[in-house]
Amino acid sequence: MIERFYLKELLSFKELQLEFSKGLIVFTGPSGSGKSLLMDAILATLGIRDAKAAVSELDVSWSIDEERYGIENAQSNTFRYLKKEKVRYFVNAQRIPKKRLKELSRHYLKHLSLRDYSDFENDNLVLLVDAFVTKERPQHQQELQYYNKTYVEYQRASEELSALLREREKVLELQEFARFEIEKIAQIDPKEGEDESLLELKRALSKKEKLDEQLQRAEVIFKQEHVVHEALALMEAQSAFFDDAMNELRALFDTARERQENLEETDVESLLDRIEALASLKRRYGSIEGALAYQDQKRRELEKYETLDTTIETLEQQVENLHVNLKISAATLSKNRMAVLPQLESVLNHYLQQLYLRHASFCLVEVPYGKQGCDRIELQLNDTILNNISTGEFNRLRLALLAVKSELSVAENGVLMLDEIDANLSGEESMSVARVLRQLSRTYQIFVISHQPQLTSMGDEHFLVYKEGEESRVERLDPKEREDEIARMISGNTISKEAQLFAKELLESATSILS
Repeated sequence: MIERFYLKELLSFKELQLEFSKGLIVFTGPSGSGKSLLMDAILATLGIRDAKAAVSELDVSWSIDEERYGIENAQSNTFRYLKKEKVRYFVNAQRIPKKRLKELSRHYLKHLSLRDYSDFENDNLVLLVDAFVTKERPQHQQELQYYNKTYVEYQRASEELSALLREREKVLELQEFARFEIEKIAQIDPKEGEDESLLELKRALSKKEKLDEQLQRAEVIFKQEHVVHEALALMEAQSAFFDDAMNELRALFDTARERQENLEETDVESLLDRIEALASLKRRYGSIEGALAYQDQKRRELEKYETLDTTIETLEQQVENLHVNLKISAATLSKNRMAVLPQLESVLNHYLQQLYLRHASFCLVEVPYGKQGCDRIELQLNDTILNNISTGEFNRLRLALLAVKSELSVAENGVLMLDEIDANLSGEESMSVARVLRQLSRTYQIFVISHQPQLTSMGDEHFLVYKEGEESRVERLDPKEREDEIARMISGNTISKEAQLFAKELLESATSILS
């Protein structure tokens, strides 16, 4: 529930703070005093309306899903926005985007705006019927879960089969392309690291002639080796270091000569062709390793294509089996739903009768399989589709539906906000709405703007919105003040004795009903 509301600088409202209790909370006041503005301000704090005040705060008792929203619960969770150059929203002092705030608020607050058909959408009507079925038949929930699991598997298998069938139409072309790509790489038959080795060989060939010449000139040093030994002997110096150096040099020259002789056998033209072939693969696939990986991929694809018919046949059988199970499961759900429709109609019509409305009926229409079965629930009021009923009838029908949900314990146990739900209704019709709202207030905390004394008299709390000069104010009324305000609603600013008496009778009648 909403426990506290604070507002600062909203048009004619300078600053106010209100505290609320559970139950039915009624706002009344002269036209233009700011009642709807106040209701919109509460909704704006929750991200449902545009922010217009400088500061707005709500303390609520809702328990926030911490894991989903990343917001830690407090004893009372505080929703707040600040508006300066731009609007910033907070929950428990933690910044939150408006879209995320609106998503969070929708779990706890329901705002019945004009011609809002969300309660009559098929998904919500099916949920209502299923809740009624579950009340009579608890295993219906397991049947729903089994259907949903089967439907998901059927959808997955059907989509996979459709993709394979589309693929089979072009499989011959794909097979030919895969073979062509495999063969193109296989003809070159690259090896990892081969390109680097060949480039090294190419570099060696490019300097072979020069290296042969230099080796020939350098080998003169070995013919003078004995001269060095003789000089070292005359100097009485050790020659071991010189012998080691000459031996190492001789070994290097021998290795170089052997490599040079091997290069004589190299076919330079073939080498260059090979290097160009490998370079073409690198240009297309990025590297030799990339070309080999692509070749492996195409081989796997070719294997898949070659086994495609077998896969399709297996999948077709799986889809057929799932379809049979889906059909049986959907038929069970439809049978369960059809069985409770008369009882559900009876409960709904009980409330409609209280609201002075005509008979409503549910109809089950078969539709293609969906996530809730193969049923569409249609609701009509005295054989009239919802688009053709009046606004007053539409609002009272919504109230009746909410009352049924509340009775079935499928309501959100949150806040319900109504703006002039009893507008253009007779006194009897307004009282009937009040009685249903009283029942709903056991499940919801209800905020309602009213211009009718009957509904106003049934409130648990009564707030008067009025203007003092150019400033709007809000005051919580005590019993005597409530009586005076209801009398004003009956007779206008000049309160007659008859109006005062009628107001007193309404409040006494409401008290007896509540007790």
